[in-house]
Amino acid sequence: MSAFTGSGRDTTPWPEYLCGYHADRPGITERLLGPATDRRQRRPYSWLVEPLSGRPGTILDLACGSAPTRDLLRAERWLGIDLSAGELALAAAGGRQPVVRARGDRLPLGDSTVGAVCAAMCLPVLTPLDAVLAELKRVLRPDGMFVALVPSRMGLGPGLRGWLRVMRALGIRAQPWPNPGARDGLPKILRAHGFVVDDTRRRVFRRDIRDPPEAALLVDGLYLPGVEPGRIEAARTALTSWARPGRRLPFPLRRVTAHLPGTEN
Repeated sequence: MSAFTGSGRDTTPWPEYLCGYHADRPGITERLLGPATDRRQRRPYSWLVEPLSGRPGTILDLACGSAPTRDLLRAERWLGIDLSAGELALAAAGGRQPVVRARGDRLPLGDSTVGAVCAAMCLPVLTPLDAVLAELKRVLRPDGMFVALVPSRMGLGPGLRGWLRVMRALGIRAQPWPNPGARDGLPKILRAHGFVVDDTRRRVFRRDIRDPPEAALLVDGLYLPGVEPGRIEAARTALTSWARPGRRLPFPLRRVTAHLPGTEN
């Protein structure tokens, strides 16, 4: 889930890869991204759900993982869906329910039954993306809201050296995401699928990388199919040598808010 651009050339069977990855690391995305803050000490998941507060109807959390948005949407009707049994077990153990195991392109919901959808950090890796977006259109009500949080482009600034150390050690220029366009290019993709884009904003969050455990967590939080274990260990070592109190890695994120055509939004 780094902010570097994906290559789009990977042939990994992504549903199977993601199931195995999250079975081994339940809660990894929340543990990595949850503590990050921007300059005003705001956090990524809180930013994601801002447009959903008080929203009527069921809010579907697509690829909910350990369901961090549930704690922020306690007053709303919320449903989490994910393919990872390990992530859903962790969510349930934390009282973050209801949750259902399902694929994003085969949602176990009726037509026009959902008032809103939120999607945190999943669209670059959900496949096939066209089918996933078609399913969201099917279950959303007319004028239903869609809010997505995706990685954004990496710019110059503090912490860039840390990312460069990691990518150099891994021997790759980018993570091999299947949907690299579903980042800063997400508004264009949504429009092509019939959504009306209401807002798109970019914000840079940063996370402390103070010690070896935090450095290891950062590397473990990357999707790296096909990368040799020796290179992954080299990346941990490279980031550990950089880590110290006061060192922070940037996580540029983009929030896109859209809706289906219907009544006036």
